[in-house]
Amino acid sequence: MPEFIHVADADDVPDPGKVLIEVEGEMIALFHVGGSFYAIDDVCTHDGGPLVDGELQDYTIACPRHGAKFDIRTGAALSMPAIRPTLAHDVRVENGGVSVRLRETGSGPSGNPAPSTVPAAAAALSAPSQTTQKADVTTKSHDGTVTDTTDSPPADTQSLTSQTLSEDLVRELLKQVKDPELFVNIVDLGLIYDVSFNPAPDNSKQLVLIDMTMTSPACPAGPQLIADTKRVVNTHEDVAEVEVRIVMEPPWTPDRMTDDARDQLGIF
Repeated sequence: MPEFIHVADADDVPDPGKVLIEVEGEMIALFHVGGSFYAIDDVCTHDGGPLVDGELQDYTIACPRHGAKFDIRTGAALSMPAIRPTLAHDVRVENGGVSVRLRETGSGPSGNPAPSTVPAAAAALSAPSQTTQKADVTTKSHDGTVTDTTDSPPADTQSLTSQTLSEDLVRELLKQVKDPELFVNIVDLGLIYDVSFNPAPDNSKQLVLIDMTMTSPACPAGPQLIADTKRVVNTHEDVAEVEVRIVMEPPWTPDRMTDDARDQLGIF
């Protein structure tokens, strides 16, 4: 088991206060709140942002990039867009000195199992969704004919693809595309910045240009979201081609989410 390593004098960190320290090559955020010290990895699990640079309020630290909040006592993720905890470490105060012992991934302080840290709303959303999975469905008519409707587009989608092409219609189509981590559609998340059109070379259909952002520059779901965006919009009968441009300015923040998205994620 790793040893406790002296990292600071207790008087050097104000209460409340925070400081960035290095322990065995790892960057750790050390907090002093309510007379006690706490240590967590200085990493936002959403996009790797430095937590120690964020706003500290009671026992909560907010990532300065996108506002994800973490409990400094346990590392628990408290708000979107983070859904995974950051690591918490053991802290000991003796003779005015503060020491930290790094813990291994998957165990809590003092070797205890790490607590469940995903917000309740996110945990519920991470379960398989009946609305996002394909279902093998067969229907039987009055004359006994059996029809396999597996992979058939929903009726509302079929209706949308025959309506007049417009920006509002494209955004409605894009509500079928959901972030694979948050299970909220990309329109309500605020990822769609702009939709525009240009005539196709033969003028019979439209080229659709979509400016889209990600919740972080290194979003692992990016390729999937781009592919799903193209696929959904291409279902419209008047679309010749779809181009998706990824833009990072202005950067995405939780403020871009709709009230519906906030309700789904339990953010009030």
